[in-house]
Amino acid sequence: MFISGFTIIKNAIINDYPIEEAIRSVLPIVDEMIVLVGDSEDDTLQLIESIKSDKIKIHHSVWDNSLRKGGEVLAVETNKAFELINPAADWALYIQADEAIHEKYYPAITAAMQQYKDDKQVEGLLFNYLHFYGTYNYVGDSRKWYNKEIRIVRNDKAIYSYRDAQGFRKDGRKLFVKPIAAYIFHYGWVKSPKQMMKKIESVRKFWHPDDELNKFENTTETFDYNSIDSINLYKDTHPAVYTNRVNNTHWTIELDISKKKFKLTDWLLYKFEKLTGKRLFDYQNYKII
Repeated sequence: MFISGFTIIKNAIINDYPIEEAIRSVLPIVDEMIVLVGDSEDDTLQLIESIKSDKIKIHHSVWDNSLRKGGEVLAVETNKAFELINPAADWALYIQADEAIHEKYYPAITAAMQQYKDDKQVEGLLFNYLHFYGTYNYVGDSRKWYNKEIRIVRNDKAIYSYRDAQGFRKDGRKLFVKPIAAYIFHYGWVKSPKQMMKKIESVRKFWHPDDELNKFENTTETFDYNSIDSINLYKDTHPAVYTNRVNNTHWTIELDISKKKFKLTDWLLYKFEKLTGKRLFDYQNYKII
């Protein structure tokens, strides 16, 4: 069984993307790692080159600024990276620049890929998600956070990245997937309040044309993490590759996990999910088989 990993990155240092940790978190379970580096304004390329592994294969790309509306450029770049994987690969593991996999899930992930390798009706593998918020001590636990997504797809070039590279499609339809007992750790909202606002301003350029950017007027230089509807404490470990980041956190955010900011319907759905583990009326970017 041959496994290819792939990811895209641009301006990792400017936006404080933990791309090094993302890549290192998947290296133990892939045979190659395709990293498509966009035309950056910082030392992103040098950062990727500093990761010492023979598995890493760096490629270069120029992002098309005309494809910014709705994050389309992210899907285009993801598809470019997917096209670069080894033709002999059985599976392709996609990791985004602010995601990571905990090493405790390696056996389950590898076992699932082996189990379904020859079952061609299984087009992808579905991960659970943890969304960290503000610091490494909090996770978002409301319905606003997607709780599952595809991060492993079969090496089938009819499969392509969808919309803003959140999910995948084949022939215009959702992929048929099997859920696996593993989590993706999403760290996109773990930054100092000042760095978070800088990232938001920068990322908007990937989503909105110039004539739309003027409608986003920031009245503050720092992000207000208290605007969240619901959070919970995280008391377990982080991936080993995150040890330095966790230990060197230089900001403090204190949030009240008892405060819930829901409309009545959302509150009832939230309580039902917490009691039963089932999320009602949720949009699913896949078809579970």
